[in-house]
Amino acid sequence: MDTPPARRIPSVHEVLRSPAGALAAARFGHRAAVAGIRRALAALRPALRAGEAPAPSAGEVAAGVLAALEREEAPSLRPVLNLTGVVLHTNLGRALLPEAAVEAAMRVMRAPAALEFDLATGGRGERDDHVRGLIRELTGAEDALVVNNNAAAVLLALAGLAAGREVVVSRGELIEIGGAFRMPAIMQAAGTRLVEVGTTNRTHPADYRGAIGPATALLMKVHTSNYVIRGFTAAVPPREVAAIARAAGLPFLDDLGSGTLADLAAFGLRHERTVREALAEGADLVTFSGDKLLGGPQAGFVAGRRALVARLARHPLKRAMRLDKIRLAALEATLRLYRDPDRLAERLPTLRHLTRPAAEIRARAERLAPPLAAWAGGGWRVEVVACESMIGSGALPLETLPSAGLALRPAAEGGAAAEAMAARLRALPVPVIGRIAEGAVRLDLRCLDEDAALLAALS
Repeated sequence: MDTPPARRIPSVHEVLRSPAGALAAARFGHRAAVAGIRRALAALRPALRAGEAPAPSAGEVAAGVLAALEREEAPSLRPVLNLTGVVLHTNLGRALLPEAAVEAAMRVMRAPAALEFDLATGGRGERDDHVRGLIRELTGAEDALVVNNNAAAVLLALAGLAAGREVVVSRGELIEIGGAFRMPAIMQAAGTRLVEVGTTNRTHPADYRGAIGPATALLMKVHTSNYVIRGFTAAVPPREVAAIARAAGLPFLDDLGSGTLADLAAFGLRHERTVREALAEGADLVTFSGDKLLGGPQAGFVAGRRALVARLARHPLKRAMRLDKIRLAALEATLRLYRDPDRLAERLPTLRHLTRPAAEIRARAERLAPPLAAWAGGGWRVEVVACESMIGSGALPLETLPSAGLALRPAAEGGAAAEAMAARLRALPVPVIGRIAEGAVRLDLRCLDEDAALLAALS
């Protein structure tokens, strides 16, 4: 009499003794391997009872269990190749850290560090002191503090200086950034009352003056990071807003958003107001990011008048927003690079990617086209194409950079094929992230530092 199909399933012990089963136990532990085998066998029984599939061998079950355990243990936060053409891609982690910052972070990860310990006196220190002097030096600010991102810097500034009072902002600057995160919502969370002045496209000095009253705490300008209003427009320059605030005895907060410490025009890019310029134009406080144009780890800065920074440093929210030793070490190392502007583009990945010549990128695309075509297979054409890269993360929203890349086009037209290829690239051990345009998968090579990185991902 034939043995029922369900009884031909290998036992847990047989699966565990197979080479793949032994490897699963050695890599992931006996308990995890046994639990995985039991789950796999339980999933097989209904199909075998119904006669829908032949019974697998112990080795086949073990191989499936090993693959499942590998998937479960794979880190969720994985390195990828950013070939989207957006240099500072928010969804892909924004700025790549310079090697000096990576090394500094690793040093303090491996050992205790003098985070809040004054080595000179043996007493308690202040963690912001590790970067405060550098920010003052690089921006001309009287004082500075650092928190975990620019939204936190704005929130702290508003809560510390304007809670329960009014903040005057041009209606054309009430931005929304990624994830439906809006400036009015930040102001509400800080406990301030928003006073909008002007219209979406035109704001005049008289609008600011007319809005100032007994409840006004400060005037504020917000960098329109991810959009530009064109046509019949008018905006009040920061220097004029600063003068209006000064005449009324009020502080002026200038939120630069991305923020930069170097004049990008010196590197062949369009000029963006620097933090030093914002302070020189009369801002009492300037807020800006660390992980965008600055090219460091995620952080937010408040720089400006000493008395105002001191007030914010004493606010209870400051402790909730502080940086840990790892990010502080990386941030300090990044800021030190700005002391040597002649080698900044060489050492800072963000600036290196932004300034990479299009001819150099095209030469890389021509080298990589044949191996990519071989990997894609016969149903695909691979072409070298011109691209327009973007800076990203709300910096210079209309500025594009001439670039080059590779377009994978299906031999048979159809959007589903491009979607499938994009998914195939994302499924690689090191996922390759491009974009779909005009029925093709486009890989902009501006942010690819070495041919070997893409070749290794494909192989």
